[in-house]
Amino acid sequence: MGAKLLYICVAFILVAYYIYSPIPENVGQPWKLMLTSAVLRTLGHMGKAAEMLGLANYMDVMKLFSSSQYVPPTSDENVAVTDTEFSGVAVRLFLPKKPTEGLRRAMLFFHGGGFCLGDAGMKSYDFLARRTSNQLNAVVVSVNYRLAPKYRFPVQFEDVFSASKFFLQSRVLSQYGVDPTRVCVAGDSAGGNLAAAVTQKLLEDSEVTNKPKAQALIYPVLQTLDMNLPSYEQNANMPILSKSLMIRFWSEYFTSDPSLREAMTSNRHVPAQWGHLFQFVNWSTLLPDRLKKDHVYTGPVFGSPALAEKYPGFLDPRAAPLLAAEAQLRGLPSTYILTCQHDVLRDDGFMYATRLRAVGVPVTHEHAEDGFHGALTFVTSPSDMAVGHRLMSSYLRWLEEHL
Repeated sequence: MGAKLLYICVAFILVAYYIYSPIPENVGQPWKLMLTSAVLRTLGHMGKAAEMLGLANYMDVMKLFSSSQYVPPTSDENVAVTDTEFSGVAVRLFLPKKPTEGLRRAMLFFHGGGFCLGDAGMKSYDFLARRTSNQLNAVVVSVNYRLAPKYRFPVQFEDVFSASKFFLQSRVLSQYGVDPTRVCVAGDSAGGNLAAAVTQKLLEDSEVTNKPKAQALIYPVLQTLDMNLPSYEQNANMPILSKSLMIRFWSEYFTSDPSLREAMTSNRHVPAQWGHLFQFVNWSTLLPDRLKKDHVYTGPVFGSPALAEKYPGFLDPRAAPLLAAEAQLRGLPSTYILTCQHDVLRDDGFMYATRLRAVGVPVTHEHAEDGFHGALTFVTSPSDMAVGHRLMSSYLRWLEEHL
């Protein structure tokens, strides 16, 4: 009996040690974040092992998390939900059942997942779209773009742009009873990247007569140039999205060639002839002083031009919207940006907010001091957290007021 108890105690200690992750003190209900992180970390270990053994790609193993969270399209008393296609691109469509006297608002939403993971049918994204549709009495189009590593850049951008352009046609908006002057483009993480890039492109496309009224970018990833931003350094090992995982996502977006990932890890992937782009990600001028702390900005260390010649996508504003010139930013619609303190992508959002304001774009920038990457989707059991409900409510309130 004593030996069994000892084994149980040792096993418990080992499990607790594995689950434990250092969490900032101001994050409430940290054990929920730890549990989710432990699941993702386990999949990551399995993915690395499978890749080393030649059994599967790392990202294919990580997709097991998305698969485990999938829910079928299910209508309820408030919203009709169906899976369909717009211009050959899979979408999950949410149509409110509430009667309305006039035309409805609409949302184009792009899920996150580092361009490699995620699905509009994941429980958290289904819940977010369903609640948005119900609360705003809005049509929501949640786009299921194709994923890396099977499909590389610019496929993901082309998918969401094609679906958006299709939906914004007057005849399609009329079919769904949507007011063409009240459409928002939104997304979180990699989806925030796609939302920002699509909104920029829609603005300059002369074939698109119905332009978005607003864009909502939820802890977006927006730049590929500097992997040593203060937020990357401060949050390098935070749960959910570490620095190394974000670099892995970026590299898989463009190529399976590990040399790009290695160069990005050492921050030596941008050639000198593209050095002028660093003005758009110069955190010494674009971040508030409180975020710089003890970090000292140093100029870029340039890499070989070979990588940029082979994989030019990482220098393309369609992949990195923060690299767009001022002329491409002027005229963008009212913008909501959510950033979280404990997130490697924090500074991307701050810099974009600074640049948009500088060219006269109306920006509402909400920063969650107790937030972490993915926080807004922590709203369904068993991983629901107070910070997730607070951020979702604030996001929906902004949409109510600006859409």
